Amino acid sequence: MTILIKHGHVVDPHTKKDGIYDVLIENDRIRSVEEHLEMQADEVIDAKGCYVLPGLIDLHVHLRDPGLEYKETLESGGKAAAKGGVTTVCAMPNTKPVIDNKEKVAEVHRRAGEESPVHVIQIGAVTAGQEGKELADIKGMAEAGCHAISEDGKSVMDASLYRKGMKAAKEAGISVFAHCEDITMVEGGVMNADDNAVRLGLKGITNSVEDVIVARDILLAKETGVRLHLCHCSTADSVKMVKLAKEAGLPVTGEVCPHHFILTADDIKEDDGNYKMNPPLRAKEDVEALRQGLKDGVMDVISTDHAPHSAEEKNKSMAKAAFGIVGLETSAALTYTALVKPGILSMMDMVEKMSCHPAQILGLSEKGAVSEGMIADLMIFDPGKKYQIDKNTFVSKGKNTPFHGYEVYGEVKYTLVDGKVVYRR
Repeated sequence: MTILIKHGHVVDPHTKKDGIYDVLIENDRIRSVEEHLEMQADEVIDAKGCYVLPGLIDLHVHLRDPGLEYKETLESGGKAAAKGGVTTVCAMPNTKPVIDNKEKVAEVHRRAGEESPVHVIQIGAVTAGQEGKELADIKGMAEAGCHAISEDGKSVMDASLYRKGMKAAKEAGISVFAHCEDITMVEGGVMNADDNAVRLGLKGITNSVEDVIVARDILLAKETGVRLHLCHCSTADSVKMVKLAKEAGLPVTGEVCPHHFILTADDIKEDDGNYKMNPPLRAKEDVEALRQGLKDGVMDVISTDHAPHSAEEKNKSMAKAAFGIVGLETSAALTYTALVKPGILSMMDMVEKMSCHPAQILGLSEKGAVSEGMIADLMIFDPGKKYQIDKNTFVSKGKNTPFHGYEVYGEVKYTLVDGKVVYRR
C-alpha cells in the first residue's frame, strides 16, 4: 500500500524541514520526503494549503475502559483521538479494575490492537488498586509495554511508599507521571479559591494544593533519579519549580492542558459542571505564566487530560458534578488558535510539544517526525478553517467541555496510523 501526500507544508522537528514537500508512504513507513515526487501510488492526497505533521501523542488520556464503558471505550476514545489528529494515547490506570499488574496491561494492549484505530499505551498504577498501601506490579507492567506509572486522579500521599515506587520505576526503565494534589488540603474544594468561588458560593482549591506536591515529587525524583513527568500543571509556581529542576539538571518535564493555558476562573460565569476539572481553572497570572513557560521551553508538553463523563454526571452544580472535561477532538485547534496564531508558539514549537517531546519521554524513537524511515503516524491539518466547536459533533461518548461554541481555527483533514488512513474529514 502506497500513499503520496502532495503539496503539503511539512513541519518536522527531526530534520527541521519547514516548507512545501511531498511525502511518500509505503506500508507503515515514510519512504521519502522531497520537494517534488512524481510517481504512481495507491492513493494520492492533495494537501495544498495544509500542514503535514507528525501525529499527536497525548500523554494524558482517560479511556475509562475497562469497567466504565458508559463514559468511554477503547473504540470510541480511539475514534475521538483519530478525529483530533492524535495517533498515540497514554491511557491512565484509574479504571475498574485499576490497571496494576502485567496481565491487565497486556489485556488492554491486546484489546486496543483490535478495537482502537490509534495506538494505545496503557499506563500502570503506582500502588495496588490505587489504594496507596502497597506497590503495584511495576516490573511486570514495564515488561508488558507500560512506559510509565501514575496514580493519576490522586497523588500517592505516603512519601516513603512513593519513593519506593519511583525506585522501582527507575530500575524498570520507565517514567513516573505525577498528578500533583495534596488531598488533605482540598477540603471539599471544587474550583479555584478566589472571588469567583465566593460569588458562586462554592468551596475553593488553593494553588498550594498542587504546589506542595510538585515540590515533593521533584525532590523525590532528585533522590531516586527517575524520569518525572508532571501532569496538567496549572500554577505559576509549578512553572517556576520545573524551571529550577531543569536548571539543576534533573530529568523532570512538565505538561500543560489547553484549558489551563486558555481559560481562567473568571470565565466561569455561572455554576456549570462543565467548568469543573482537576486541577481547576486558575487566575490570569497563572495562565500567563503557563503560556510563558511553554514559550520559553520550560514546559515541554501539551496534553489533554481527556476525561469523559456522562451528561448526568456533569449537568449539575459544580459542588456535585464529576471532575474532568474532554479534549482529544479539540486540542489541535485550541492550541493553534490560542498559541500559534498570536505568535506565542511557532508551528514547529506546537509539533514539538504535542508530538516530538511526548515521543522522547516515552522512548518512541520512530515516532514524532515526518522523516524518511519513521513510522507513518501523521496528521494533515488545515490552519485556515474557521468554525465554532460543537460538542454535538464529538465522536467521544463524553460531551463535557467548556469550549462548546468557542471559535477556533484549524481542522484535522486526515489522520494516518501505521500508513493507513484512519480518519478523513
